[in-house]
Amino acid sequence: MGTKHLNRREFCGAAAVGAAALAFPRPSFAQSAARIVVVGGGFGGASCARALKQIDPKLQVTLVEPNRTFTACPFSNTVIAGLRSIEQQQFTYDKIAADGVSVIAQAATRIDSQARTAGLADGTSLAYDRLVLAPGIDLRFDALPGYDEAAAAKMPHAWKAGEQTLLLRKQLEAMEDGGLVVIAAPANPYRCPPGPYERACLIAYYLKTKKPRSKLLILDAKDTFSKQRLFQNAWKELYPGLVEWISLTQGGKVNAVDSSTNTLITDFGNHTAQVANVIPPQRAGRIAGIAGVADNTGWCAIDPVTFESKAVPNIHVIGDACVAGAMPKSAFSANAQAKACAGAVATLIAGGVPAAPKLINTCYSLAAPGYGFSVAGVYHPKNGLLAEVEGSGGVSPADAPRDFRASEAVYAQSWFETTTAEVFG
Repeated sequence: MGTKHLNRREFCGAAAVGAAALAFPRPSFAQSAARIVVVGGGFGGASCARALKQIDPKLQVTLVEPNRTFTACPFSNTVIAGLRSIEQQQFTYDKIAADGVSVIAQAATRIDSQARTAGLADGTSLAYDRLVLAPGIDLRFDALPGYDEAAAAKMPHAWKAGEQTLLLRKQLEAMEDGGLVVIAAPANPYRCPPGPYERACLIAYYLKTKKPRSKLLILDAKDTFSKQRLFQNAWKELYPGLVEWISLTQGGKVNAVDSSTNTLITDFGNHTAQVANVIPPQRAGRIAGIAGVADNTGWCAIDPVTFESKAVPNIHVIGDACVAGAMPKSAFSANAQAKACAGAVATLIAGGVPAAPKLINTCYSLAAPGYGFSVAGVYHPKNGLLAEVEGSGGVSPADAPRDFRASEAVYAQSWFETTTAEVFG
């Protein structure tokens, strides 16, 4: 992650480069009725399905997603802090279906890569010429002793937006003033690298305004994290004495939990919380393992030009599930990868050779209402991975005035509204 300070002119230039790279020409299809199945209806899968139909409406595009309503993770930390309703995070697939995508509200349970079929929970199957997997993440409940789905009902992870988001919010509301909130942050890689620290900020905002005698402790399995200086400066400026971060080398790694007592166990001692937010290690969503595209790390190696699996031909993987090199696991990344993948799939079906893309990611974080900052980068294929373009992007300046922070908070909201409208509206 670069340390270059990002200004608006530089980022707009980078955005123009990335947008141009994603403006794939419409190919002339030799096989215009090609069947493309997209599994997963988040920012990656929904974006890809819609982009494919926009490239050529004659393509037979099917989106397989068991949930009829999508609940977005970006901005869900504001729901936890009581600043936003869960309904503002929720979107349907009606407009995607209206665009001609066949939306099937079922889970994909089987993949036969030889026969090129995707099996559904009801026993039926879909034939495909190309399959795009956008399964997001699964939580590795086996990776943290004492933490399982039952424990998550007491010590919520809230790393998949929805019921868990509301559970963590209710626990904070029910906690007496003076209680201890503990966030356990995992080692890399995981969905949304700055997410635990934005959550710490917004929970701290809730505590400061509603329960000011309370404290927040972050137990971390890392010694460094995304936008670290910006977050730590925000903690000092906005929440002095309220937030404490314990790094890996200082004993922050949680080795086990006891959900019966809300206790988190580390090498340096035990911490008993009134509210415990345990974010466990993660891996690609389950269907990736079933399809054979996930390796022993739990993630999916891909060709950075086409997003085709390096393990199984004719299957592409986008979003949080893929190994995208320097490109982080974020909703912005998933949306960008989806468009690049759609263009590559269309070109491959037409018998062409996909061009190497340039991809943009910008990740906004809120430290309080009206106080935001960001990190941005431009990425391109290099040595079999996605590498950051040298000199691109950067982070918000550490010494920015409050009006700059306020502008970044507005940019964050604008990004969310624009992207969800593009994908689901």
